[in-house]
Amino acid sequence: MPVKATDKKTGKKKLVIVESPAKGKTIAGYLGEGFEVTASMGHIRDLPQPSDLPAELKKTAVGKFAVDLDKDFEPYYVVSADKKKKVAELKAALKDADELYLATDGDREGEAIAWHLLQVLKPKVPVHRLTFPEITKEAIQRALLEMRDVDVAMVDAQETRRILDRLYGYEISPVLWRKVARGLSAGRVQSVATRLVVERERERMAFRPASYWDLLGTFATGAGESFKAKLVSVDGARVATGKDFSDLGELKAKSVAHLDEAAATSLAANLESSSFTVRSVDTKPYTRRPAAPFTTSTLQQEAGRKLRYSSKVTMQVAQRLYENGYITYMRTDSPALSDQAINAARRQASELYGPEYVPEARRVYKGKSKNAQEAHEAIRPAGDSFRTPAQVASSLRGDEFKLYELIWKRTVASQMADAKGSTASVRLGAVASDGRDAEFSASGTVITFRGFMAAYEEGRDAARDDDAEGTEGARLPVLKADDALTAAELNAVGHETSPPPRYTEASLVKVLEELGIGRPSTYAATISTIMDRGYVTNRGQALVPSWIAFSVVRLLEEHFTDYVDYDFTAELEEDLDRIARGEAGRVEWLNQFYYGDRVDTGLHTIVNDLGEIDAKAINSIEIAPGITLRVGKFGPYLERPLPADAPEGTEPERANVPEDLAPDELTAEKAIELMETAGPEERVLGEDPETGRTIVARNGRYGPYVIELIPEVTAEELANQPVEYYKNGKPKPPKKPVKQKPRTGSLFKSMSVDTVTLEEALKLMKLPRVLGTDAEGNEITVQNGRFGPYLKKGTDSRSIGSEEEIFTITLEQALEIYSQPKQRGGRQAAAPLAEFGTDPVSEKPIVVKDGRFGPYITDGITNITVPRSTAIEELTREQAIDLLAEKREKGPAKKPAARKPAARKRAPAKK
Repeated sequence: MPVKATDKKTGKKKLVIVESPAKGKTIAGYLGEGFEVTASMGHIRDLPQPSDLPAELKKTAVGKFAVDLDKDFEPYYVVSADKKKKVAELKAALKDADELYLATDGDREGEAIAWHLLQVLKPKVPVHRLTFPEITKEAIQRALLEMRDVDVAMVDAQETRRILDRLYGYEISPVLWRKVARGLSAGRVQSVATRLVVERERERMAFRPASYWDLLGTFATGAGESFKAKLVSVDGARVATGKDFSDLGELKAKSVAHLDEAAATSLAANLESSSFTVRSVDTKPYTRRPAAPFTTSTLQQEAGRKLRYSSKVTMQVAQRLYENGYITYMRTDSPALSDQAINAARRQASELYGPEYVPEARRVYKGKSKNAQEAHEAIRPAGDSFRTPAQVASSLRGDEFKLYELIWKRTVASQMADAKGSTASVRLGAVASDGRDAEFSASGTVITFRGFMAAYEEGRDAARDDDAEGTEGARLPVLKADDALTAAELNAVGHETSPPPRYTEASLVKVLEELGIGRPSTYAATISTIMDRGYVTNRGQALVPSWIAFSVVRLLEEHFTDYVDYDFTAELEEDLDRIARGEAGRVEWLNQFYYGDRVDTGLHTIVNDLGEIDAKAINSIEIAPGITLRVGKFGPYLERPLPADAPEGTEPERANVPEDLAPDELTAEKAIELMETAGPEERVLGEDPETGRTIVARNGRYGPYVIELIPEVTAEELANQPVEYYKNGKPKPPKKPVKQKPRTGSLFKSMSVDTVTLEEALKLMKLPRVLGTDAEGNEITVQNGRFGPYLKKGTDSRSIGSEEEIFTITLEQALEIYSQPKQRGGRQAAAPLAEFGTDPVSEKPIVVKDGRFGPYITDGITNITVPRSTAIEELTREQAIDLLAEKREKGPAKKPAARKPAARKRAPAKK
């Protein structure tokens, strides 16, 4: 609801429009008299789906994209149905206003929202554009002194981006539908992000491990202090490490000593009686600078590393913190801080850690990312003086508190002194009994002044770790050259090189920013999109591409090369920046992109000159000699071609690929194993003696099962149906046969297609099996489910031991199980999937449980299913409270009213 107010002195009302109610509520508290604040709820209009266009436009140049190609790419915007009521409310509020303030965000998106409001509302009063990097009283007062007009160049850039994405997606996506699968989509940023993930998986698939050995020793000084050191050279030749091997397992450097197990073991044995001495000690000063304040990209990366948040959750939580006045605007490419923020950070560091922790000179940071837009400062705590985590602990909970604390620590640490210390590197060695000279190395760092590390230390992405054990960072005893040492222990240690690590959301965000692809503010939405499309799934924090992503990327690489090229995509961002700065025209740029010129070919020309695309080749990948993976309608499968002399009509040998098998795990050996254990695709078991129908066993996408074959009604049988007549004597058309659903049954884990019998199949198809009723007349059945066999009585389910018990368990045994306290699998009932404290309305504990139709949120009174788009791990307390509140407002689902018989129509009375 808008916050209304009238200036008592002037009697004037100033209408302020923001994007969200939360932002509006916070702003209203800082504005003076006479301001009415309301929210547009984001964009009020957008490009419609072409299918939603008026009939007269569908056959024009507007029809394909909702963009008029014949009129300089003029977009056809519409107010969506769910925003018409909101627009009416805004127009009504504007009628009584004397001035209009558009206070949407200061980026391209916010500028476009403000422009759309002007176009739709058509105000006849003075209009002011109001932007602020944070929602604090000081920032809003400064913004009121720096008002401006809507930036048309920024709007042009945003419109260009919107039209560009529409042209890109609507031209390329239909090609994917025809050649790969329906429902897929292509996008300027999402396709490139998918390609990055697929390319990394290709590297892992091509990777061949290499093994190498070295020695790890424990050495003791004369004073009895011990430390560890690793073998680094033999007879002056450096010992090979993981970095010396290519991803194909080949040794890149020929001058290194590549030790195998035998060589390493014999060297360790020959060194047992040798005398070791320190050969050199090198000590250097150690200095480490703090990391820059957060940008959108670095915030997503660090929240992923330290808090395990997805990019989507990070941006949702940051949005709430910004709208409620806790942090500055969370969409920024700049690590720079304002003078007020630098002063606040330095003052707070001095107060909390001491003056010695603050350097004399202020730290100034500049962005390094490609295509950085620096309209906003870095993400930091709001205000000219920062609230500490302790000061906001009572008002922030859960995810919001954790993210605020992370932002506060990073901001304060960025203005603190360097960490100081020293690094010592020691070389020690001995001559083995066989004459080989062996040299070991150890290094250690001693921090003498923690500096910024007292407040915060930046996390790091997981890297390839081909050397399992190292000695870096260890604390070393005081050593000097020629000191004698004793080898307390010498062990030969084997290593194996590891493949390139898969991308996590954090590392994918990092590389997208480094390449200049897209904007950090859109990365969360991009990653969500490629997951929703089924291109990428999570395995822990790693991003694993699906086989369908391989097909999509291959088609794009072969036929739309530029449009998934990293440099080309980054250049598009640079061009959009030029339009935003007024250095390039929107129409000219779109013409060049879509139609091209004599030098470059446009998207329109490429799509219309694609030629024939071999869909089978696009969806095929050779896994092993003679075994090909195919991406089919029902998922990936392996296929072995038929021999030349195979009888006509013989089906190729096939095997399903398990859904949980990652692409790099489908090796040639695994493919052969799957083909050999696949068994027959279908086996006829016989006829059901009761119905005479054929029963077959099949290997399906979700496992083996049995099914009865129901014959289709023939044309002759249809023709022989008895004729029925209407009351007037006219014959009715023949009834179409109702397609009967066949009985099916999943095979037990102990069964397979080539061993299951007809008798077992008939039993499986009769499940669930009715055991009888309890004393109250409730029916008890036994059946097999996703999580194993179980009993069911109304809504009360109880697990039982093995699948075979389904056919043997009696009613008496079932009643005995139900007489016991409810347990699952011999354990107490499973604990909730998540707990979120007490609900502020019902004052009952909020938990997430696993229900029959998936996980749901409940306070014991109100239940609401967790949205499919939200993972349990990403669900926050605030979201849970909001979802329960929405469900309460809707109330219980209303039953459809009983249909009343239609009243008889009476003839009109005669005059």
